[in-house]
Amino acid sequence: MKIPRALRALLFRLLYTVPVVWLVVSIVFLLIHLVPGDPIEQMLGEGARPADIAALRHTYGLDEPLGQQYIHYWRGVLHGDLGHSLRLNDTVTHLVLTRYPYTAELTVAALILALVLSIPAGVFSALRRGQWQDQAVGVVSLFGLSFPGFALGPILILLISIKLGWLPVSGAGDVLHLVLPAFTMGTALAAILTRMVRTAMLEELGQDYIRTARAKGLPETTVVYKHALRNALIPIITLIGLQFGALLAGAIVTETIFSWPGIGRLTVSAISNRDYSLLQGCILAVGLTYVLVNLVTDALYLVVNPRIRG
Repeated sequence: MKIPRALRALLFRLLYTVPVVWLVVSIVFLLIHLVPGDPIEQMLGEGARPADIAALRHTYGLDEPLGQQYIHYWRGVLHGDLGHSLRLNDTVTHLVLTRYPYTAELTVAALILALVLSIPAGVFSALRRGQWQDQAVGVVSLFGLSFPGFALGPILILLISIKLGWLPVSGAGDVLHLVLPAFTMGTALAAILTRMVRTAMLEELGQDYIRTARAKGLPETTVVYKHALRNALIPIITLIGLQFGALLAGAIVTETIFSWPGIGRLTVSAISNRDYSLLQGCILAVGLTYVLVNLVTDALYLVVNPRIRG
């Protein structure tokens, strides 16, 4: 049975992720060994007794050879066992799975907001190249790039939540709680995507097939959105896949500002409490998510562009 080219290309990309996943898990494993000093002594404090240090080191398996620890860690990862949190008295897997949906919800909301803002703005700017509307969109996108999330978040809380009382200040709940943190995270991405959409659309609008489509009398909306925008999606999808990691990194700051109970805030708590097992689990979840997003990005190439399927 002959495998279709598109499926074969997707399988090859899936195979490429195997060494990447191995590298991510290995780096996360080595994280606790790269910490300066003895991580067990840092977890227990300076006044800990030697017997307590030895017992906790045995509990974490740190008294075994490094190769044996590596095998045990991989075995735990494959079975969904990422260890136990000393500070929160719960398994790392349960803590990560409890907080991960909040971060996924916030990240997807920020991404959708960025796409809703950037694609119409980028297309609008490209269609009015050199005019004052194009320059206005450029100024707004530059402002969005220049304003960091750690500054935008508190300003939104002061103006929108405290002064005007329109939206909740912090925490998670209904959709209203999601608006401010999603806007804080999505603003910079929207500014970057707007510039990319404009550049890609300008390149496509100058192609011969666009002039042919217009000469045939097709509606301008069909020419712009069905033909030009679809062919301009490849660099846009690439940028989205790359910037998704920036969104996950930005979630740490945004979740802290808005007290959003996601994995970013859990990571900050693990760092402050010196809970290295929990920190390993959080970083592993973020790293594997980024690998998955890049795999989905490769799959979208095959859907958007038929030439890649060939």
